[in-house]
Amino acid sequence: MPHFLLTRTPQPPRPDDDGTAERSAGGPGTPVRGRRSLIALFAILLVAWVGIAGVGGPYFGKISDVATNDRSTFLPESAESTRAQEMIDRFSEDDYVPAIVVLEDSDGVTDDDSSTLKDLATTLDDDGVLAADASPAIPSEDGEALELILPVSSETTAEDVESIRTAIADAFPNSSDGGTDSGTAVSVHVTGPAGFAADLTEAFAGIDGILLLVAFIAVFVILVIVYRSPLLPVIVLFTSVAALAASIFVVWHLADAEILLVNGQVQGILFILVVGATTDYSLLVVARFRDALLTERDRVRAGLSALKGVLEPILASGGTVIASLLVLLLTDLASTRALGPVAAIGIVMAILAALTFLPAALMVIGRAVFWPFQPKVGPASAATGRKGVWGRIAGVVAKRPRVIWIGLVILLALPLLAAPQFKASGVAQSEFVLGESEARDGQDVLAAHFPGGSGSPTQVVVSDDELESAAKAIGELDGVESMSVRTEDSPSGTATVTDDGKIEAAPSQGPPTGNTPSTPAPTTVDGQVLLEVTLSDAADSLAAEETVTDIRDAVHPLDGEALVGGETAVDLDTNTTAEADRSLAIPLILLVITVILVLLLRSLLAPLLLVALTVLSFGTALGVSALVFNHIIGFDGADPSVPLYAFVFLVALGIDYNIFLMSRVREESLRLGTRRGVLAGLVATGGVITSAGVVLAATFAALAVIPIMFLFQLAFIVTFGVLLDAILVRSLVVPALVHDVGRAVWWPWRKRIPRD
Repeated sequence: MPHFLLTRTPQPPRPDDDGTAERSAGGPGTPVRGRRSLIALFAILLVAWVGIAGVGGPYFGKISDVATNDRSTFLPESAESTRAQEMIDRFSEDDYVPAIVVLEDSDGVTDDDSSTLKDLATTLDDDGVLAADASPAIPSEDGEALELILPVSSETTAEDVESIRTAIADAFPNSSDGGTDSGTAVSVHVTGPAGFAADLTEAFAGIDGILLLVAFIAVFVILVIVYRSPLLPVIVLFTSVAALAASIFVVWHLADAEILLVNGQVQGILFILVVGATTDYSLLVVARFRDALLTERDRVRAGLSALKGVLEPILASGGTVIASLLVLLLTDLASTRALGPVAAIGIVMAILAALTFLPAALMVIGRAVFWPFQPKVGPASAATGRKGVWGRIAGVVAKRPRVIWIGLVILLALPLLAAPQFKASGVAQSEFVLGESEARDGQDVLAAHFPGGSGSPTQVVVSDDELESAAKAIGELDGVESMSVRTEDSPSGTATVTDDGKIEAAPSQGPPTGNTPSTPAPTTVDGQVLLEVTLSDAADSLAAEETVTDIRDAVHPLDGEALVGGETAVDLDTNTTAEADRSLAIPLILLVITVILVLLLRSLLAPLLLVALTVLSFGTALGVSALVFNHIIGFDGADPSVPLYAFVFLVALGIDYNIFLMSRVREESLRLGTRRGVLAGLVATGGVITSAGVVLAATFAALAVIPIMFLFQLAFIVTFGVLLDAILVRSLVVPALVHDVGRAVWWPWRKRIPRD
């Protein structure tokens, strides 16, 4: 037997032993004192968690009701677009989002098309769908398209867009819409900010059902394969369901009270994180319980022994994740800031369920939970779990540790060369939804016949004294198509502003009358006017964001209090804020994790090595993802928050596996010395860590079923990174490195560790 397997194994009582000595000493097989009271307590815990699951269950389908996907609500009050919107709202009492209807006819639009769109607007207004008057049907210069702007409420955007699309299907029964080619010359689409918001809402619609279904099926299949038991996977999954129900119940009430802001991304991550984390913790509990049953006849004593063994690593690993998540409270973007407490609540519930419901269920059911392969007491059984594949892997690590860890570190470092290619400066809103998107198709049609920013102007609040100079400066910029100014003297509510800053009467006004001045006066609020700038590029594009930056650079020197807002400005400020949050949060998370590991492992060198390897693993995952996204899938880029979210989950959850492994290694090292201890720890935890990694990877992979680019990219990075971390880094690199460094890994507090 290899020297690292020579661990001290408690022997079961001999058949001829009456057990007197054991009862007095409390040895294996001795019934626990107060056993009946403990079993009663377990029963109460089981009933309590069933009740929690019953109360929280109905909120699974309700959490979407308190979620919002409006990006403007996530910006801090200090963002320029937020401050601009406060001023813009003072120029109008209407609170609406533009839904742009674009009709394309390759044979040329007709008067009937214009009349039908006018009637459509009238019908929608009569039905209470519109929040303000619709625009007239505007023809394109090439005569092949019409544009109709329908203002809808910002509170019921998705429902109103659905009503508009239904009305269009009735008004144009022979047209193609939603990107479907029906072979007709006419196509009608709903696009613009309202159209994209509706498509995004529709894409998130499956988050309550299909996402959880896929995640639970994946976890169940893996657990059946790992344990070959039909009962145990059901109990573990119920533990996850109960933890998730409790999490959703708490989060829903906090969101309903407007204490937390939840969006579809946070909602989906909460579901996956709770299921994955609870299952991981449960696997650790089950593994310890099974090991204890190899030497303990009494299931209650075995359960208490298992609980004692997992209490510190689970609390430490969960506490590390919670601390890392709470760092996000320091970020400015509300969606990122909300993820911190929301996900932390989920981890708290995962810990509680794994440390209360599951042990209670295991101790009540006992060995039968592993049926048909129930563990039996005996020295042969006890040694069985110490052999096999992990014994062979430990043997390989013991022979050539330095070659293994150096070679694998070099291999992991190679993809770092591609990591700078990960483009996370933002993507166009039209790219958020994967697959079919009517709003995206409509945006393409709109850009083909009208200025790209038509219907979604960039809005500039500037002093009335500087209107002319600001208009001149903006008019000189590339990417600006036209300008207008808000005025009450025009029936359309706006008047054209020329590139030299002069205000002209709108063509629709006709000759001046006694009540209408030839040159409309701009509406003034506290000495400021509202200039609306139509951009050449699509309002949701990165090119449009660059133009908004140029506009700000042009007007701020003229008027220090000028504010630039609008949909494009919101996207720009969101990306800028997300990049700043990323730069702030990542170093702080690393610092928090390092401090916790120092306290847990009573070492300074070991935590630094572990954090360095975890960061290397993250960089490897990011580099591989860059190659896949850029050259295989063909994504144009990524949201700036993707690397931050991926870092939070890969590093925080990767440290989980470090804690599971190294807490056991330290436990064994105190008896055996570091080199034998790390091998014994690897054999003891290799199976459960690998299983936990596969389960967590499978749950995060389930995010890919939601057709949102952000979630798909996050799913790929985290899934790949977790598998890499659990299977390669934690199984080979860390054990080999610790074995090579030896007792010095516990520096400077290594006095209690025996010399190798």
